[in-house]
Amino acid sequence: MTDHEQTVRPARPEDIPGLVASSAGLFAEDAGTRDPSVDVDWPRRHGAESFAAALADPARLVLAVDHGGEVVGHLTGTLTEPSAVRPVKSATLNALYVRPAHRRGRVGGRLVAEFLSWAEARGATQAEVAAYAANPDAIRFYERQGFGAHAVTLRSVLGRKKEVGGETNDETEQAS
Repeated sequence: MTDHEQTVRPARPEDIPGLVASSAGLFAEDAGTRDPSVDVDWPRRHGAESFAAALADPARLVLAVDHGGEVVGHLTGTLTEPSAVRPVKSATLNALYVRPAHRRGRVGGRLVAEFLSWAEARGATQAEVAAYAANPDAIRFYERQGFGAHAVTLRSVLGRKKEVGGETNDETEQAS
């Protein structure tokens, strides 16, 4: 799919350096500003092997956004087979990133549309994506693509005293 001189296409092995750079951009911009527990150097150290494995796995999708022969964005997704607990095939959009200079051309929406088509063609009956609660732009973007809130993940950082009203409290307040 081509638009605004940007092509969304299946990634190829020769795209791996660009995919790693795109993934590093995602980690720095998203998790790097919202989740101190994430190793933002992971793409540089492990991304090449991870993308090579994904490209060889038929249950995984890797899309590249190509602009003049350069990878300027990517999407990764996976399929999960039915299980006893969840007896439906589902797809997970694991990562999506487009460099800031290449946004606003609907390329993100095209990536999601390709992912959803891929998932449905392989028998998935549902798709999901996670976004940081502190990233309202991503949440709105995914809602515009047809995703809706399904679950909320709550986190407690262990080993720190909880601050309540400017004071520290050794006990966690109980939700009622």
